[in-house]
Amino acid sequence: MEMSGAVRKLLNEAAIVTEAEASGAPAPGVRLRMVLLGDNQGQLQVICCHDDLLDLVGLNKQLGRELRLVSRADYTRLLRPTGLEGLPALPGLTGWPTLIDSRVAGAGRLVIEPVGRDARLTLDQAEFRTLAGQPEERSFCVPLAEIDAVPRTPERDQEQVFSAIQRFTGLRIRQRLEDTLELPPLPETAQRIIHLRVNPNANMGDLVDIVESDPSLAAQVVSWASSSFYAAAGQVRSVHDAVSRILGFDLVMNLAMGLSLGRALKQPDDQPRGFVGYWQQAIWQAQAAGILASMMPRGQRPVFGLAYLAGLLHNFGYLVLAQVFPPHFRLACRNWEVNEHIDTSVVEQHLLGVTREQLAAELMTNWGMPDEVVVALRYQKSLDYQGPHDSYPRLLWLGRQLLNERGLEIGARTPIPEALYTELGLDPEKVGREFDDLVASKDVVTAMAGMMSNS
Repeated sequence: MEMSGAVRKLLNEAAIVTEAEASGAPAPGVRLRMVLLGDNQGQLQVICCHDDLLDLVGLNKQLGRELRLVSRADYTRLLRPTGLEGLPALPGLTGWPTLIDSRVAGAGRLVIEPVGRDARLTLDQAEFRTLAGQPEERSFCVPLAEIDAVPRTPERDQEQVFSAIQRFTGLRIRQRLEDTLELPPLPETAQRIIHLRVNPNANMGDLVDIVESDPSLAAQVVSWASSSFYAAAGQVRSVHDAVSRILGFDLVMNLAMGLSLGRALKQPDDQPRGFVGYWQQAIWQAQAAGILASMMPRGQRPVFGLAYLAGLLHNFGYLVLAQVFPPHFRLACRNWEVNEHIDTSVVEQHLLGVTREQLAAELMTNWGMPDEVVVALRYQKSLDYQGPHDSYPRLLWLGRQLLNERGLEIGARTPIPEALYTELGLDPEKVGREFDDLVASKDVVTAMAGMMSNS
């Protein structure tokens, strides 16, 4: 395998004789990763085991600093001379001070990638130390096996929510959940739509009345119907026209629900760098869930509208986190940034003791949202959930990974098991073609998300 010239030069200067291996082949050893951090005291490169969680809060406490992930511009500047797609965990490439996690020091063989196109290196501890010089060593990482990212006891969710709030705010929990969290009540529009959903005699006129009573929502629905995504013939002149001719009763009802709930909580001022925005994630997941639901066999197909709504609300817990833990949300952002390859629920469980999925499910339950949506939000990170409405969280999980495979990066990547397609009655090839077409409409979907965020 061909090695980057910058990596070859570094090895030659250290008198290390080794050859690159193919990245795809099995290799004994511990994979490493390097994270570049900085603050007003300077820059620092930290090296840790690839699959560990980097506890940035704990590291900053140890060092008495306020380190955070370096900017994309600084990273690109350091990466450019190497000719690589990412910086490998080789200290000499940057010349920055190096900090190594103690779990790296305890490993025998160390796997480092990328060092070329689809190439990696395997070094022993002595060779790695030669490259690292005299690095500082500390314990600042947590093995993922020690973190229960998706608690299997939903009956304890409320207890964990309360415990987390007590831990970070010192509040005495004596009230109902929504009062304790100081969250607003279910918005009036959403209340009216829920009542409409369970009304067997509801008709399109009832929905149009609800939408038109909210000028912002009405403008949103008309804008959506007018977008190139739906390629509507002729001009959309009214909410009634948008509902009856283009979007349909079910889609408008769930768009209105998702938008009114999203507006109930303020978008946080601080956000993790490099992550897809809230409304973009919402639209991508909603479209993905809708596609997958419509492709499932009729006998096991979930309700399209509820699958779409679950996708639209899948990240609602992110907004709840920002409102429940405002002083600590900033810390969560910094930890998400340096652990982007790890699912956000792992970081949240370690840092806060509760995940956004748990918070969202608890709030949705208190708001009286449909059970299908509650289950979808609570178990969307857990493929092994088996119970009522289990196809809904599976659709969210699969949709996320299909979008990730196509470069959208809306979560940590995980290989899709073939058995999942079989369980859902889906043809992988047909699904792949549908998602290729969806991602080809990226500009339109982004514009639709922009409409939501500006409403």
